[in-house]
Amino acid sequence: MSRDIDPRLLRAFAAVADELHFTRAAARLFTAQQALSRDVRRLEERLGAVLLVRTTRHVALTPEGERLLPYARRVLAAHDELNAAAARDERPLIVDVSAPVATGRLVLDEARRPVPGPEFVARYHSGLTGAAAEIIGGRLDVSFGRVAGLDPAVLAGLDHRLVRYERAAVLLPADHRLARMPEVPLDALAGETLYVGAGNPETAEWTDYAHRLLAGRGVGFAAPFPKIVGEEEFVRAVRGRGWSVLASEVFIEVPGMALRLLSDPVPLVPVSMVWRRGLRHPGLDALHEAVRRAAEAGRWRERPRGSWLPEADERVLGRVPPAG
Repeated sequence: MSRDIDPRLLRAFAAVADELHFTRAAARLFTAQQALSRDVRRLEERLGAVLLVRTTRHVALTPEGERLLPYARRVLAAHDELNAAAARDERPLIVDVSAPVATGRLVLDEARRPVPGPEFVARYHSGLTGAAAEIIGGRLDVSFGRVAGLDPAVLAGLDHRLVRYERAAVLLPADHRLARMPEVPLDALAGETLYVGAGNPETAEWTDYAHRLLAGRGVGFAAPFPKIVGEEEFVRAVRGRGWSVLASEVFIEVPGMALRLLSDPVPLVPVSMVWRRGLRHPGLDALHEAVRRAAEAGRWRERPRGSWLPEADERVLGRVPPAG
């Protein structure tokens, strides 16, 4: 039987050996703890040896693990040198940030702070559904948005990482009766008609979120409208048609309109970073590090008391087990 070993398995073992803690090692490798444990088990099966002793409170190297660890480190060092040599003339990473005012834009700006650093090219797709198709097709590398609204067949070809919980909001004409409120209870939207991106196939995940959030609340949706490209055109269409708009707390300013957070309960919009499965690029590493810094500084992944997410999002983000 061949003894060729996937470097990913060695990297999982080395990270746990460094941290002596599966949770910290998983965070270091930007992977799930369950996947990390599986990789360590596969390596042990491949080598026919127990490398780590695990208890509920303790992780330790076995004598065989201590013997093999230096060899694993040398293999990983050589692998990293090979990758660095191959990436010397690395192409720019193409990153969709959705809009100039968006969480994805904040992450990209953070990733660009270290100089010198990887080269990025920004794109501005209006929705994750459209961007995901571009990622699968190899025309885009990374995007940001609500992954639970993607077709499962598309999501199967992608990796994703939660970046932030944004609060849902509503954009109202400044003279609207609800604009006088500091926050708008969801039940107060009864009888209103909101623009939710219907008619734009590239933002299908957002329209899906709107239906899940507002089902049974007596809220109407604006008739399907062609895709709106660019902030200037969006402002013109929204103001010209007198729309109120389902939005989030990170949104462009529209003259003559007021953005108000929704409450009772507090609906959250989960924004994840999404990339093609198997992608390796120093720019992706820089984005992961930027997500970590920005999320910690802004407490982006904390959920306020009384918050709400669609069940589909809870499941994809790992909080609720699948039904059945």
